[in-house]
Amino acid sequence: MTVAETAPGAVHAPAFPRQFARTRRFALGVPGGFAVSPDGARVLFVRTGAGSDSVGRLWLYEDGRERLLADPATLGGGPEGEGPDGVALEGAEPEAERVRRERARAVSTGVVDFAVDRHARVAVFALLGAVWAVRTDGGAPWRVPTAGPAVDPRPSPDGSLIAYVTGGALRVAPVAGGAKDVGGAKDTCGAEDIRAAGEVGGAEDVLLAAPEGPDVTYGLSDHVSAESVGRPRGYWWSPDGDALLVARTDHARVNRWYLADPADPAKPPRAIRYPAAGTANADVSLHVLRLDGTRTPVRTPARAEDEAHPPGVWTDPRYEYVTVAGWDGHGPFAELQTRDQRTTVLLAVDPVTGGTRPLLHRHDPDWVELTPGTPTRTAAGAVVTTLVRDDVRGLCVGGVPSPPGLEVRAVLGTVGERVYFTACEDPAETHVWVYDPAAGGFDRVSREPGVHTAVVGGGTVVLDGRTPGGRSVTVLREGEPAGRIAVLAETPLVTPRPVHLALGARRLRSHLYLPSWHEPGAGRLPVLLSPYAGYGIQLAVRASGWYGAVAQWFAEQGFAVLITDGRGTPGRGRAWETAIRGDRLTAPLADQVDALHAAAERYPDLDLERVGIRGWSYGGYLAIGAVLHRPDVFHAAVAGAAPTDRRLYDTHWEERFLGHPEVQPDNYERSSHVPYAHLLSRPLLLMHGFADDNVVPAHTVRFSAALLAAGRPHSVLPLPGATHAVTREEVASSQLSAEVGFFRRSLHG
Repeated sequence: MTVAETAPGAVHAPAFPRQFARTRRFALGVPGGFAVSPDGARVLFVRTGAGSDSVGRLWLYEDGRERLLADPATLGGGPEGEGPDGVALEGAEPEAERVRRERARAVSTGVVDFAVDRHARVAVFALLGAVWAVRTDGGAPWRVPTAGPAVDPRPSPDGSLIAYVTGGALRVAPVAGGAKDVGGAKDTCGAEDIRAAGEVGGAEDVLLAAPEGPDVTYGLSDHVSAESVGRPRGYWWSPDGDALLVARTDHARVNRWYLADPADPAKPPRAIRYPAAGTANADVSLHVLRLDGTRTPVRTPARAEDEAHPPGVWTDPRYEYVTVAGWDGHGPFAELQTRDQRTTVLLAVDPVTGGTRPLLHRHDPDWVELTPGTPTRTAAGAVVTTLVRDDVRGLCVGGVPSPPGLEVRAVLGTVGERVYFTACEDPAETHVWVYDPAAGGFDRVSREPGVHTAVVGGGTVVLDGRTPGGRSVTVLREGEPAGRIAVLAETPLVTPRPVHLALGARRLRSHLYLPSWHEPGAGRLPVLLSPYAGYGIQLAVRASGWYGAVAQWFAEQGFAVLITDGRGTPGRGRAWETAIRGDRLTAPLADQVDALHAAAERYPDLDLERVGIRGWSYGGYLAIGAVLHRPDVFHAAVAGAAPTDRRLYDTHWEERFLGHPEVQPDNYERSSHVPYAHLLSRPLLLMHGFADDNVVPAHTVRFSAALLAAGRPHSVLPLPGATHAVTREEVASSQLSAEVGFFRRSLHG
């Protein structure tokens, strides 16, 4: 009998994995998707009904109270996650909507996002391809007639019209329904008189742009833009509501890949357009479409300005990516980025002629970091962007820089000339800040230790914080707490007990989780590293999170669990972030080894003769690299959805770090695992969802085949029907139990 089987903490083993899966990593019941009215009076958000309820609903917070605006179960459907006419809310949406939700990592069904008019008086959302609207000042939701299954509906600024995408075409329909004041204008229809033609003031459902072929869409984001660039949207209303800035996307030259379901041989493969590293991207262009039917293409520059590049570094000066677009009070704007990602240009667009003029050029010898929310403009037109100074990415508002040492993570929005953003002084915490020139400059909004973000409107700040004590959403008015929006997430059955560490010469931020029942000196513990450690994500922070609960659960099974954020993760400066340029494995793996040894020096109960490592996505990639290249340190690994062949990942993500595979093939060779399959000498368990369209299953299949050809025994756990984010309860819960069993066997108890 093992230590873990007799340990007091092991009583959590049968219950926690099921809870973890049932709550979708404790994400259900957490409010999100906030929208705040310009006067700050109304806050709209989506939230499921409880911590184990997977159906999202639309809510309103006003005057200190929450009010339910739309419940999918009442829109003509029944209970148990059913929608209109009793149709299940999961799996019945249009394919384009399913893809949007996967790119957004939505874990719930029902209402998962929504859009509002300028004054947050009308909210619209899509449900099973139908468009629904509801007024925030009262009344039941009503269905808006559309020409087909709708994706990404968004109201015009005055709330009288709704734009939506169906079959790749962009259309505009009248809102109709309810004699209410909408942004200062009244329509003439009652809620009981929703006309089949959808007529309001003489308007009808209008086709603005139809795809010229099967590979063309209007108003939708392509895979790279949504997954790696961070641009999930494909159209933007003008402030006057008389025109839209629209992305036209032609996928014809993009590779067509196929995902099959081995568990259902009668089901045909699903075709996807996937631009792998070094291959062609979708052709994205911008157009101004007016409601009167006129159309003006935006004339974007063909090449970047001549910039100096380091010798021997791949460059491509073509403006290939539309990273940001929008339409504010100063007109349409767009940011373009070159294929090599070293240059961006922010353009002001003339909506009449389609001509452009540059507002801002940025260049970086490694890559221009696309900070969320930037570039943008204040009400007076000051450009808000980021710049690197003394190795720190700071904020720049109309030429005014943020204080030294403040690492900017995202821009949250502008209210007049005020700019709200998140930034960190300590990499273990992220806080909400505001730049207010009328109040003297920069000031911190959030105070409690943790990781915070916010949504703003008028004098209202909705502060969403993760602290060591849990998740909270606080409504601030003029800087003072005015109420809270309820967080209904379940409390994990295990309580995380992280020890916060800064390890080794590089002061690697780490968390160590020990069994609650362990007494120092009473016995040695096998060690389990559980990192992500990849670009853009931190885990070793002073905040609660599902990963901490999972780490503690593994600890209660008899392991010492170590989570470390090494080079390549954010919050530690530009040099730290770009240390993975040209080699995605060596520096991050060295940091895991250094952290492990430094932790063992402080805690002698850590048994360095029994060390395992587990991870998902990049964490899984790192786990495989650990047992391939450092078997002297690591004795077993579990890797889920691991990108083992870097040529199989998408253009924007992979070329940012490794360049073009045809120009710099050595970077891809040293950063991939398939060429080194013959080095495996330790137990390895591979897991992969066969419906994963982000890290496609071919990564695991090719690596497994290479291991087999090299005569290297290993285990593979296929997950039929699972995507990159595994949400099926029986699969997600069984994964954790399978991992514990594997490590117990491989690390000899």
